[in-house]
Parts: sequence; C-alpha cells; structure tokens
Amino acid sequence: MANPANSSERTPDRPQRRQPGGSGGKEARGGEFAEKVVKVRRCATVVKGGRRFSFAGLVVVGNGRGRVGCGYAKANEVPPAVEKAIKDGMKNLIDVPVESGTIPHRVEGLSGTSRVILLPASPGTGIIAGAAVRAVCESAGIRDVLSKAHGSTNPVNLVKAALDGLKQLRTRSDVERLRGVTLS
Repeated sequence: MANPANSSERTPDRPQRRQPGGSGGKEARGGEFAEKVVKVRRCATVVKGGRRFSFAGLVVVGNGRGRVGCGYAKANEVPPAVEKAIKDGMKNLIDVPVESGTIPHRVEGLSGTSRVILLPASPGTGIIAGAAVRAVCESAGIRDVLSKAHGSTNPVNLVKAALDGLKQLRTRSDVERLRGVTLS
C-alpha cells in the first residue's frame, strides 16, 4: 500500500490548492465577475546582494452586463499583485449603458496623455480596439465598438482613458430625464 503523503493521487481529505489566475485570468469571482490581466510589470532595484524584483499588475474586472472596473497593485510576487489588483478593481466599478451590444453615442476619454475615442458600431462589427481597450469593452459586455487611441499607448493610461469615456455615456432616456424634455 502506497503512503498517501508520497502518492501523486488526490485524497479526499486533502483539498486542492487554488492557483491564482489559473484559467488565464478569466475565472469568475463569486459567480458574477470575471477578471482579465492586462499587464504585469517587473521592476528591479539593486541592493547589496544583487537585484530585488517587484511586480505590478493591471487587471480589468467586469460582469459582462454593464459593470466594469480596473485595478492596479504592486507586490513582491506576481500572484499577490494580481489578487490585490482584482480587489482594487472591485472597489472601482462603474455602470456602462449598453444598447443592443454597442454604446449609445461617440465618447472621448482622457487619462494622462492618452486619449481614447469610442464609436458605436453596427451588429457584427466586433470590438475593433487594442488589447487594453478591448479588455475593458469585453468586460463591460460591449460586443460591437470602434476605437482609436491617440497619444501615449501606456496600457495603464489606455484602460483609465477607456473607463473615463465609458463614464460619460448617457442613454436617450437619461438625457430626457436630466433635461426634463422629450427628444424626438
């Protein structure tokens, strides 16, 4: 009989350890939110014994039904940095009005020297965007959108600029309610 401690078989009394971000960063949290790791950065500081590395993670979280946020966090290893970024992203969620898979109107978001323009698109177009803006749009549940990034292409600023643009979106009913009129 093999010793269970040395065996590679899984025993019922030993729970399986969860690997952080195990499914490519798309694992659902609490059955509702999914996260996408946009960028992991490595920073090195030179100390007496050599180099000491630290890591920063940029993560976009969303439920695919109009709620999205981003988080940025640093740690001494990658998994803790990603976990901290996910927690930060859950604190910074915004609501995005999605009408039949696209956005209601053209918007322009700014962050630092990055500028992102988002345009509504007809059904079947898909998400025409770079990796950072695509992660934001997919997490928000937008299926058809055109985008253009101007200025800095830093992923952190692009994600923040895309979220800034999505914050500015208003539906027709929102505008009618805010102005107190009916639009034809």
